[in-house]
Formats: sequence, C-alpha cells, structure tokens
Amino acid sequence: MPENHTYPGQERFVADPEDVTVGAIDAVDQDVQPAGFWMTAWLQLRSKPLFWVCVAMLTIIVLVVLFPSLFAFGKDPHAASLDRSLLPPSSTYWFGTDLQGHDIYARTIYGARASVLVGVLTTLAVVVIGGLLGAAAGYYGGRLDSLIARVSDIFFGIPLMLAAVVVMQMVTSRTVYSVVLVLTIFSWPQLARIARSAAISVRNEEYITASKSLGASKFRTLFTHVIPNCLGPVIVVATVGLGIYIVTEATLSYLGIGLPASEVSWGMDIADGQQLLREGTPILFFPATALAITVLTFMMLGDVLSDALDPKARTR
Repeated sequence: MPENHTYPGQERFVADPEDVTVGAIDAVDQDVQPAGFWMTAWLQLRSKPLFWVCVAMLTIIVLVVLFPSLFAFGKDPHAASLDRSLLPPSSTYWFGTDLQGHDIYARTIYGARASVLVGVLTTLAVVVIGGLLGAAAGYYGGRLDSLIARVSDIFFGIPLMLAAVVVMQMVTSRTVYSVVLVLTIFSWPQLARIARSAAISVRNEEYITASKSLGASKFRTLFTHVIPNCLGPVIVVATVGLGIYIVTEATLSYLGIGLPASEVSWGMDIADGQQLLREGTPILFFPATALAITVLTFMMLGDVLSDALDPKARTR
C-alpha cells in the first residue's frame, strides 16, 4: 500500500510519526496559553444562564438598597395616618396600607436597606476575622492551630439563632452595628474552618516552597500566596452565609429583639402583618416575598459559584 495514499473522505495520514516536526508542536504550545484559576472560573460562570439571572436580580437589589427613594417614588415609609388605615391595593398605594396607615410598598422597598446592610457587614466581618484566623491556623499549624481550633470549637457548638436571641435580649441599645457584632461573634468559626482546610491543602504546594526559597517570610507568604489561594471556598461560603444573616436579622426583628422600631425592617413588618392575617389582610406577604427573593438570590449565586470555584466539579 502506498505510504502516502489517501482514501476518499479520509485525511492523509503520515506513516512515520517523525514527519510531525517538533517546531509545529512548539508553535501550538506557544499559541495556546493555559487559563488561570479565576479565568477558568469566569469562563464557566458566564456560560451559565443561572449566573446571569443572579446578576440581574442582585443588580436590582443593590440599586434598591442604594437608592430606595427612586423605587419608592419619594414616599416616606415612616409617614402614617389612621385616615388611610388598611386600604386595599390601588394606583396610589400599590400594596395597600397597614393598620397605622403606612404605605406597605414604601416600607417593603426601604426594608431592604437594613436587612441587606446587616447581611453585607456581617459577611465582610466574618470573612476578615474567620478567613485570617483560619488561614493562619492552617498555614502555621502547631500551637496557633490548636488554640484557634479550640476557641472556634466553643463558638461552633452554639447555634447561631439561639445565641443571637439570648445575647440580643441583653443588649439595651440595639442598632444595625450591634446586630452585626453579635452575628459576627457566633458566625466566624464556620468560615475559619473552611479557610483552615484550604490553607492546609496549599501550604505544601511548589509556589509556597519557591516563596520560602526566595527568602520570603512566613507572614509575607501567608498574605501573598496562601490567602489568595484560599479565596475560592471562602467566597462560596460567604455568599451563602450572607443570605443566612439576612434571614437571621429578619427573625430577630420579627421577635422584637433585632433592629429598633425607628428602622424599617422586613422582620418587623412581617410581625405586624401576622396579627392581621386572620382578619383576611395578607399584608405580610409583601415583605415576606421580598425577603424570600433576596435570600434566594444569594443562595443561587452561592450554588453557581460553588460549581465554578470547585476544581473537582469542573472535571465532571
């Protein structure tokens, strides 16, 4: 059979593998550069329709939190008048009014600010405290690891909701920051464990060894190499945790031990609407629906990020 014979519908084959020049292989390797971790994650994220749905919903939530007056059309959520008590939905009051005559639509819009603010501030504080302590414990090991592990075990064994209820009942001055402080104290251990596991998995990598060989201190290596490579699982847990903190704040406000009455909160509006539900006035469904949509957005975003930032999930 001729060496270079080509059959119809088939490509010409090369009998001798050496016919493929080394230069051609090198050219291909030089043209195609491997994508980094974050670029690979972004390429996977942007191909998922659910990610763009979450981005659209998150954009609306952020705009409502930053500019509530634009969405409430200048209506004051604190303005009350018994003359318009329990009005049904209309062109003037889209969601109707409550027992005191508040515009339910305006309160639903403004209620997003306090709830989301508590969730965002708590998440940032938990990421900073839990992330740093967990990464340091996993990278340094030894006594520091044992100390942080024992302290985190103490807080980890206390349920977040139970601890928040007990502590907030003892707080006399309740503000957004006091709620954030309480939630942070009892929430950082979970994220610290995630960061510790991630730090342990990367501390023996080649780039860590190379950093030590170049004379970098452990402290510098921790911040320049270890922590950046632990951000993947930390971001996933923090995104899901943000939704949990929003629910926790709403629950505390629902019980009357969360934000003060001067703040507009979905939890307080749900509590007020519950009293009227038996009378056939379902005003609690509006703040409850807003709360559910917000939490669902962060939960879905965390699920999408989990698939993109998990190297094992990419190979499935």
